[in-house]
Amino acid sequence: MAKQATSTIHFPRWLGPITWALGIVLVHVALPFWISTFSYHHGWSAGRPGVLNLLGLIVVSSGIAVIAWTAREHFTSAPRGWDVHANLFDPPGYLIVGGPYAYSRNPLYVGELAMWLGWAIFFGSLAVIAATVVFWTVMAFVAIPYEERRLAAESRGAYERYRSEVPRWLGRP
Repeated sequence: MAKQATSTIHFPRWLGPITWALGIVLVHVALPFWISTFSYHHGWSAGRPGVLNLLGLIVVSSGIAVIAWTAREHFTSAPRGWDVHANLFDPPGYLIVGGPYAYSRNPLYVGELAMWLGWAIFFGSLAVIAATVVFWTVMAFVAIPYEERRLAAESRGAYERYRSEVPRWLGRP
């Protein structure tokens, strides 16, 4: 796929997983925790989560597993290492159709949303639920349409074939 000229920082292959992990911790762990401090923690007693709140950690763990699987696919598919574009919504320049991408065109977003939903359950926080809805809205109506237009333009039909076979969020190939 031909890439448009954009401002890009290239990371060596070994640094990619470290930067992804740091980003995940900051955006999908620390941020929901901070947002939860702005609302009451439903289901908590004496500063501790209730049993139902603890179920949220299963959802968080599932999200982490999907993100790790997706990161592995990117790590093995990136032709020359990891690139971080000035526009974070720019597609990576290669098309992955296996692994979690066989079940969702956006497994990274699915994993991230699972983490946010899990934190909302764990913290029992209406503020985290509201932030999750905002996060999903930005992904569904801004990020994904932009990425899909770019992938369709750059892939010479490969993305359109893939798009016709795999659902946006979840499903069977």
